[in-house]
Amino acid sequence: MKITIGRKDYDRIVEYALKERPNEACGLIAGTDRDDGIREIKKVYLLTNIDHTNEHFSIDPREQLRSIKDMRANGLTPLGNWHSHPESPSRPSEEDKRLANDSSASYLILSLENEDEPVLNAFHVEGEQGQRSVRKEELIIKEEE
Repeated sequence: MKITIGRKDYDRIVEYALKERPNEACGLIAGTDRDDGIREIKKVYLLTNIDHTNEHFSIDPREQLRSIKDMRANGLTPLGNWHSHPESPSRPSEEDKRLANDSSASYLILSLENEDEPVLNAFHVEGEQGQRSVRKEELIIKEEE
């Protein structure tokens, strides 16, 4: 699957993740699944990691509910979530795989391992616990029109 995200939304994620260090930053992504097979991110939600740690995240449930209501009000589909890895590569950790319970979701991970060159990747996780498979999705950062 191909996923697109606008440059402004990408920049917002990076800026927020840098601000939240040393903790992981997190949020949701919303948009549309187009008929041509492209998943288009139209809105990014910057949410609070209530765990306040650099090893994992839990999204504030009140903020998550507000985000879902906003998506519905704006005709957007929940597409998945995003989070940062302040000190490690942009790939799902064992905990990320264990907690990836929505096989239709895209999981975006931003690595800040090298602050000057942040890396954002998208992944799809499926399968039963203990047998999860991870597939990298093609992520395209679109310049704004």
